[in-house]
Amino acid sequence: MAECAPNNDAVTSLSWAPSASLALLRRRAQFLTTIRQFFAERDVFEVETPILSCAGTTDPHIESFATQSLAGGQYFLHTSPEFPMKRLLAAGSGPIYQLCRVFRNGDCGRIHNPEFTMLEWYRPGWDYHQLMAELDALAQLLLGTQAADRLTYADAFRHCTELDPHTADASQFRQCARQRGINLCGDLGDNVDAWRDLLLTHLVEPRLGMARPVFIFDYPASQAALARTRDEKIPVAERFELYYRGVELANGYQELIDPIQQRARFEADRAIRKQAGLRNVCLDENLIAALQHGMPESSGVAVGIDRLFMLVEGINRIDEVVAFSWEQA
Repeated sequence: MAECAPNNDAVTSLSWAPSASLALLRRRAQFLTTIRQFFAERDVFEVETPILSCAGTTDPHIESFATQSLAGGQYFLHTSPEFPMKRLLAAGSGPIYQLCRVFRNGDCGRIHNPEFTMLEWYRPGWDYHQLMAELDALAQLLLGTQAADRLTYADAFRHCTELDPHTADASQFRQCARQRGINLCGDLGDNVDAWRDLLLTHLVEPRLGMARPVFIFDYPASQAALARTRDEKIPVAERFELYYRGVELANGYQELIDPIQQRARFEADRAIRKQAGLRNVCLDENLIAALQHGMPESSGVAVGIDRLFMLVEGINRIDEVVAFSWEQA
């Protein structure tokens, strides 16, 4: 076997050292212990599921890391433990949570790291408003904040842009972006969801949760992801996100449990990926089979632990709250 020689041009004398102090890492360990105690007191049990999967995410906005098995076949590092956890729910697990490393082949920056720690949990029999209340209790415990505010996606959008995100068209979003001085490398055309996302990240998110955390809920139905949609005059997705000081901390759903709808959404995602020239990803047939068996009505949420700990510690960069930054991995 060939020896690996160090690249002296790329390695500095201090590159071996942790990017976070040992004192902070000890506080992080206690932080994780507090989370586990929170769930133990509520009779939610901790589970472990595979990090490698034969199916990657079909989400067009998330890219999986791929690896090749010597035994044959391609596997993907999970971007979330969601699918196997739902299989446990279908098997009758009851309420469960998981603290694990997840991997997303994308941005690296102040609040993004391709490898990060996620807390994910599910509550069978609960609706997403009940889950918001439980997440609020955890946030108050960890952040020392007051109870979170709640705003619909539409109200938050109207407050910051004076547009109704459910009824505005691409030309109205474009005009708003120009008036607010948002510079684009190219035009987004008639892609209403792309315009929504642009204005959300530039005009809405930076103003969210400045005094206390805030939940944004009932997203456009076209942004349902894996959430159930509710048929109204204007359909909405029963989805929520938690923000604090302009940072997105959590994404939760009233879970979609219909296997036919789930397969249709997977296939729609794959069509979008193909059109965009992204890697073809097989859908997770194990999840579909679990839904066909019968998954109970459930709500679930994923929380970015590194971001949450950043806010607890008053630190501005994600690489300062992990043992080793992405560049040092």
